[in-house]
Amino acid sequence: MERVLFQSQGVQLVGHLHLPDGAGPHCAVVILGPVAFVKEQAPTHYATYLARAGFAAFVFDPRFHGESAGLPRRYESGKAKVDDVLAALDMLAARRDIDAQRLFLLGVCQGVNWTVLAANRNTHVKALALVAGHYLTPDVAALYLGGPHRVEERMARGAAARTLFEQTGEAGYIPIVNAPDALLLSPAIAAWYLPWEHRGREAALGSRGLWENRLTAMSEELIWGHDVRPDAAKLSLPTLMVHADGAASGPQIPRTIFESMSSQAKKLVWLGEQVQFQFYDDPVTVAAASDEIAAWFRAQT
Repeated sequence: MERVLFQSQGVQLVGHLHLPDGAGPHCAVVILGPVAFVKEQAPTHYATYLARAGFAAFVFDPRFHGESAGLPRRYESGKAKVDDVLAALDMLAARRDIDAQRLFLLGVCQGVNWTVLAANRNTHVKALALVAGHYLTPDVAALYLGGPHRVEERMARGAAARTLFEQTGEAGYIPIVNAPDALLLSPAIAAWYLPWEHRGREAALGSRGLWENRLTAMSEELIWGHDVRPDAAKLSLPTLMVHADGAASGPQIPRTIFESMSSQAKKLVWLGEQVQFQFYDDPVTVAAASDEIAAWFRAQT
């Protein structure tokens, strides 16, 4: 694994490039994870599997998060993540050990939304994989928050926080989990995330990452107000969707989004009854998904 520093619109980002055996040039995958993730979480599990399968796999902290720069801290901007993914693709394409004609994208959980946008903007990406997608749509937002009225309340709260930031420079924060005003309200989600919260910086930089249980309050406006469906419908490159009955967004919405995609080369893999967090760190589930991803990417080269 190689530690990589690169720039995205003048902001320094930090990533880990997991390299396969051999001198290359290697085909390469850029991986984007769940909401407010850091590179040491779910993306690293996929990166290690894909590197063993012969791919150079790149995970990084998006701006505002983890080791990467950018203010305010813990601001969740889909636009910034798309720009960061495009910068990562450009950085990899410029390396002598990477084949610039064989670049791929992988989105996990909420990362699917931003990899869809990046794939539509970068004509050099050969194929896309979407795993256990938390697809941002009005229906999914209502499902997660308890109804359309709760979505409106959350978006209004985010808009008010954005106005305050624009007027004063003060970035208000909400917890991601484990509080009545948290971004994600499910106790099961809190149970998975809370062990990441209390870690010292020295230990964190070793293997655990710099995840924080907070997010700028103005992020909610961007998260719950996004609708991935128009961009998903525009997808024309080869696209793999991997999902399961207990994964994010429920069992029907991902199928509907998949059917809407314009791509003539697309594949839906339904693994079974797995729940969302099995796609984050359960070795059996991650291995099954990664085998499908590797086979799909190889078929496009």
